[in-house]
Amino acid sequence: MSARLIDGKKLADEHRAAVGQGIAARVQRGERAPGLAVILVGDDPASKVYVGKKIEACRAAGLVSRAVYPEASITETELLALIDQFNADDTIDGILVQLPLPAHINASAVIERVRPDKDVDGFHPYNVGRLAQRVPLLRACTPLGIVRLLESIDEPFHGRQAVVVGASNIVGRPMSLEFLLKGATTTVCHRFTRDLAYEVGQAEILVVGVGKPGLIKGEWVREGATVIDVGMNRLDTGKLVGDVEFETAAQRAAWITPVPGGVGPMTVAMLMSNTLRAAELRDAAESAIR
Repeated sequence: MSARLIDGKKLADEHRAAVGQGIAARVQRGERAPGLAVILVGDDPASKVYVGKKIEACRAAGLVSRAVYPEASITETELLALIDQFNADDTIDGILVQLPLPAHINASAVIERVRPDKDVDGFHPYNVGRLAQRVPLLRACTPLGIVRLLESIDEPFHGRQAVVVGASNIVGRPMSLEFLLKGATTTVCHRFTRDLAYEVGQAEILVVGVGKPGLIKGEWVREGATVIDVGMNRLDTGKLVGDVEFETAAQRAAWITPVPGGVGPMTVAMLMSNTLRAAELRDAAESAIR
């Protein structure tokens, strides 16, 4: 068997175009374009490039983006005050604080300071709780992007064995909730999992997001499985690889995402979609009050 590639870049382009159409329709109705505030603490060059690409993509779709780059020495109190400014700004519908943050700043406090209705990352406990209760509003971008990738290949979910490797708050945990929402039988593997190879071998849908190149051996993958590799690791040679041994896994899987070009583009596309949705939800709430 030779797996078919799931083209995340192509699907992301389609979603970005749909967001652009939605924004254009708002503007035609006399409504303002949604606004996105991006906060990047510190001057890490790689992070600046990544955030810059996010902002460029958002602006291309018609979103109004504002980026601020506080010094790495900013205090937690100062950062929370900056978030409060954007919380109070009626032209801002979404707030994104790029992670990770410097060690002296409590990331949980920062995530919880963002207003839930402006939490376009989908990390706020309120939004995670909504997803857990099966009434989602704003959803974590990477897991939501994975759901859209799976939907694009008509992946059946009900009763399927879905295995998530990695239990981070950004990918693994919300991904498990997305699978539960879809009716899949869901297993989450983490550093205490006793037999990772066995659990991976049970997966009809496998999602891996750990950040360790080649962690998942290709021979572990179940014949005919769908494999979603969230990992993005740069080797000493400069090559980008995922967490799954791609060549071997591709000989066993039915579908597989490439690295790069799989999950990554969808994460940015879902950020844009969430920002438009946040604006629409705020409009609906304000109309209900009136």
